[in-house]
Amino acid sequence: MRGAYPFPMAPDWWHALQRGWMRRQLRDPAYAFLFDAPPPDEWVSIDCETTGLDTAKDAIVSVAAVRIRGQRICTSERLELLVQPERNVPGASIRIHHLRETDVADGLPLQEAMHQLLHFIGSRPLVGYFLEFDVAMVNRAIKPMLGTSLPQAKIEVSRLYYEYKFRQLPPSQQHDLADIDLRFASMMADLALPQLPPHRALNDAVMAAMAFIKLRALKNR
Repeated sequence: MRGAYPFPMAPDWWHALQRGWMRRQLRDPAYAFLFDAPPPDEWVSIDCETTGLDTAKDAIVSVAAVRIRGQRICTSERLELLVQPERNVPGASIRIHHLRETDVADGLPLQEAMHQLLHFIGSRPLVGYFLEFDVAMVNRAIKPMLGTSLPQAKIEVSRLYYEYKFRQLPPSQQHDLADIDLRFASMMADLALPQLPPHRALNDAVMAAMAFIKLRALKNR
């Protein structure tokens, strides 16, 4: 990694253009609230557990979200849903998230789960770890419903962590290769944050929220 986060971020003007295009693609006016101005100083941390890591083929088995307000994680304002998967849950995935087909058989149909998720998120910016994957999974599920993708701003906590660690390097080292460990557990340990059992959607959403709050505080010091 050289002097910048390994996954580039599009400039603000591009996000504005993209958001305008998404709004024109919206087929169902009942979801126009997704494009409203977000409540000030609020975010939503999200996470999905899935049948695998192929965003084109795999399915969501659980999704969770928790609201962040200022410097607080509002655990009383959380969403945790089991989802009936569109395909079998392979053994390799069960060993990671421990959700068997019998566990999710009584889950919500995907469209209902996405309806609840969208209403919970509203127009708030999204926070997460490996957020690109979760957003891709949700987008694949909601596009047939809405005609468009999630328009909210998206904040990747590993990017915030990378930028924080990079700023700590002496100027003479900032243009050299920086081996910054971006694994979730390593990041949480380095930030001295509690670690919950991983690969549970709500736990991962809460941990990403904790990292987000801590990194914002460190940046503002």
